[in-house]
Amino acid sequence: MKIKVFKGFAFLTSLSGFLKLTIIAVLTTGLIVGSNAYFSPASAAQRNNYCRFEESAIAQKEELREKAFNGDNQALEEYQEIVQKHAEELTRCREETWPQKQTLWLRLYPCDTKSGRLEQVLDQIVDSGYNQVYVETFYNSQVLLPQSENNTVWRSVLRSPSVEETDLLAEVIEKGHERNLKVYAWLFGMNFGYSYGQRNSNSSVLVENGFGENSLSESGETSQAFIDPYNRQAKQQYSQMLSEVLKRQPDGVLFDYIRYPRSTGARSVVSGVKNLWIYSDASFNTLLDRASNEQGRFLIQRYLGNGYISRNDVERVDDMGDDFPLWQGRNVDEEAEKNMSVDARRNLWQQQLWYLSVAHAAQGVLEFVSDAVDQVEAEGIPTGAVFFADANQVVGQQGFDSRLQPWTQFRDVTQWHPMAYATCNQTNCIVDLVKRTRNSLPNNMELIPALAGDWGTSRRDRPPLEAQMEAIRRQVPQVTGISHFAYSWQFPEVERERKFCSLP
Repeated sequence: MKIKVFKGFAFLTSLSGFLKLTIIAVLTTGLIVGSNAYFSPASAAQRNNYCRFEESAIAQKEELREKAFNGDNQALEEYQEIVQKHAEELTRCREETWPQKQTLWLRLYPCDTKSGRLEQVLDQIVDSGYNQVYVETFYNSQVLLPQSENNTVWRSVLRSPSVEETDLLAEVIEKGHERNLKVYAWLFGMNFGYSYGQRNSNSSVLVENGFGENSLSESGETSQAFIDPYNRQAKQQYSQMLSEVLKRQPDGVLFDYIRYPRSTGARSVVSGVKNLWIYSDASFNTLLDRASNEQGRFLIQRYLGNGYISRNDVERVDDMGDDFPLWQGRNVDEEAEKNMSVDARRNLWQQQLWYLSVAHAAQGVLEFVSDAVDQVEAEGIPTGAVFFADANQVVGQQGFDSRLQPWTQFRDVTQWHPMAYATCNQTNCIVDLVKRTRNSLPNNMELIPALAGDWGTSRRDRPPLEAQMEAIRRQVPQVTGISHFAYSWQFPEVERERKFCSLP
């Protein structure tokens, strides 16, 4: 079997000390812009308010929208004119106002197919000063495709007979562009959704640990279902879904959940091989195939099966011939190993196999996102990786965060989107996450932190958005783009109405 070589393995060229340091390096790294309005008319976006529009301009546009979608042709013409005017004003304001890219995360619902509803949502986004929107396109075992064109294994978001033929993704892209909004498709990655997991709960397509558990049975994220990134069927299914999304030509594609599930309790830190999500068939067999000789394969199999290497395993290797056990990334100091005792070799090999297993798990994530990115960028569309800035940490001597999200190696994408969601009632813990990401940022990468919160008020131990943003602007001046989670937080009443309205 030909194995795609993880770029990190190219550095695994020595014994345990350097091997350990290399694996750690793979997994870790360890608006106030003026007092004057940009435009004199009251309808314009305001530089001193993050390009938010005046209330009078918002009310005027909303009144015209309501009349226009109730059959008033004159109002429709005037509404289209003001939409275009606001689009131009917003673009000019954002060009001269930090951050130049201000984005809102958005989920669409079947009720957004109602006449004028999608326009209302996008107008609210523009009115709030945002010039980009990340539209949730694949999530919770659903995909934002019309029923008749959904050739994927997932349900369409639009399933009611009256709306099942509506291409809401295409519509939001088109109507977003009318307002000078960049519209990104936001996709879950290795999390294929609970319903998918239920249908495939006994299949090796799901990740599995050494105790026979998958992410439905042992995880802090029980509503999710994470797949084995080495599984060919899963990758083919994802590629088919992505192909359909790309036909709508979004302005970019963001990949979320490119990691393993978060385990609970003591298992939130993995320090033993059986806690790694590498035991489903594809991942297990790929790791075995990383062996370079019979002795290496024997040791990998024994280590995965028992969770350790025994003295009997070492003696068995000695009986297999004079070759030293070899696997991908392992270089042997033959003279040193010849003079080692059985226990010394057991400890050495066990430590090396632990770091090999961790690197193998990380490799699966990297290959999954790399394949998806290649597919998107072949269409000339930019890509971004969404990740937790603290999901790749080393814990103790040889433990790792159970999510094993090797984001420092997400180097095929064009944008990094760290979720700076820390809660400490201050901005410093949020800024620290952004700084941690900035310190590993490649020169050609764009950094766009994702913040959670509300304008003008604290929420869930987080300061107001403007306080978070000002702290980032002051302490991490390289950042020129910010995103906010989410529309539902800023417009809760409209969100509830959109989510629960009735359709014919």
